[in-house]
Amino acid sequence: MQASMQEFPLRVSEIIDHAALLHPDRPVFGRSIEGPILETNWRDIHTDAKKFAAALISLGLKKGDVVGVMAWNTPRHLSVWYGIPGAGGINHTLNPRLFADQLVYIINHAQDRFLMVDFDLLPIIENIIDQLPLVEKIIVMTDREHMPDSNIPDLLCYEELITPQPEGFDWVQGDETEACGICYTSGTTGDPKGVVYTHRSNVLHAMANCAADSASSNDRIMPVVPLFHANGWSIAYSAPMVGASMVMPGRDMTPKGLFEMLELGVTLTAAVPTIWMQLLQYLEENNLQLPNLEKVIIGGASCPRSVVETFQNKYDVQVLHAWGMTEMSPLGTICSFKPEIMEMDAKNRLDIQETVGHAPFSVSLKISDDAGTELPWDGKTQGRLWTKGAAVVKRYLKQDNDAVDANGWFDTGDMASITPQGYVRITDRSKDVIKSGGEWISSIALENCAVGHPLVAEAAAIGVPHPKWDERPILVIIAAGDTLPDKSEIMALMAQSFAKWQLPDDIIFMDEIPHTATGKISKLLLRKKLADQGYELPL
Repeated sequence: MQASMQEFPLRVSEIIDHAALLHPDRPVFGRSIEGPILETNWRDIHTDAKKFAAALISLGLKKGDVVGVMAWNTPRHLSVWYGIPGAGGINHTLNPRLFADQLVYIINHAQDRFLMVDFDLLPIIENIIDQLPLVEKIIVMTDREHMPDSNIPDLLCYEELITPQPEGFDWVQGDETEACGICYTSGTTGDPKGVVYTHRSNVLHAMANCAADSASSNDRIMPVVPLFHANGWSIAYSAPMVGASMVMPGRDMTPKGLFEMLELGVTLTAAVPTIWMQLLQYLEENNLQLPNLEKVIIGGASCPRSVVETFQNKYDVQVLHAWGMTEMSPLGTICSFKPEIMEMDAKNRLDIQETVGHAPFSVSLKISDDAGTELPWDGKTQGRLWTKGAAVVKRYLKQDNDAVDANGWFDTGDMASITPQGYVRITDRSKDVIKSGGEWISSIALENCAVGHPLVAEAAAIGVPHPKWDERPILVIIAAGDTLPDKSEIMALMAQSFAKWQLPDDIIFMDEIPHTATGKISKLLLRKKLADQGYELPL
């Protein structure tokens, strides 16, 4: 039988076209890099995106060329986000927190032809420009008044580029399976690896994101998570897809700065747990409330139970725990409640909220043992977590071998259990799992419990060698203030949730725990730091 439906290529340009046509006046606020908080809308962002696409073509951009973008979350960045793929280019997000050698590697490896950069981040590029032989043009994302002095010749000014361009530019067309964006993994155990998103994968992922988050045109969404982190959690696609208003917080990630932006009527926001722990402390110290905020998406790392309880019990804000990774575009699960969960009492619902939730349509999950045997979803059995789906990586950029097994499953590197209802509990990274006397101890569970102590700001649990038990857990603590918590109090708190053999053998206080460029605890660097300090487990 002949197909009878129209062809409709799933390209991201269709998303911004839809927002401009159906939700043209929906407000988009943003803290500009120049300073003031500005207001625009989807119509004007769409216009600027088309102008920028035309400007790129006038500069010689060819279809398939890669454009590196190092910028904060601003409305201007949204226009660039759509202008690059709209011109046929590939948007390569650059994390300014990476080490210089990592930036040099990924810019050269991706073969970035042009670079886009916020003016305050230009010094990062100035320091490495002599190591970037393929970069032809650098565009500073500002107006002429704020163009910085630089040792890089022939810098281009974004606003001067787009001002003379026509508004009626026609998007460059192509197949939905063409490359749309690139994001590199953090490369903590080797060179970063490039994940190439297609137009199709981004559109399908955004649709799954919309269904999972239940966002709508009635929401005002603030992505605290940067657009350069894991495809921006797809929020720059899903928000205009549903016609939501947006608030872009710029570069000020302080609790005070974020609270000021939340006061613009934000109903839904998303960030990693450390951001929210700092905000909650700020709210408490200043006796502030969150009258507009309805939902918080927390991902990137496991969220302590105490954070969930505080948001929901004190501020009446629903917490949606989520999990994913760069290789998944990134959403893998989100902890929305199914009807059978809604029927539970408050304590059991909170237990479910400590999981990272269930997979949306288009994401498949399974757990297995080390031999590859699939394990049951009984909420107890732990195994390696695997995934496959419409927006999951198949092969890293310029690598010869697929990143998936013969059946298309990608090893996430996480250890997990899955409840009969499909709720996933991440118990550890496979490389960080603590195995003592043949039994697994979840470092994540230990950390989240410790953070429940009011004087603990952050915790990291790692396994250290032991002559009898192979490994034993130790806990590294950062105090929340000038007063160090008592070790016995922390142990007593943890003893309420863990068997004696699971408790850490030692608690160490540090001023700082090392993190990766994406804000996650780096246990590799933490182990090295302890080794450099000559730490030995007390026996």
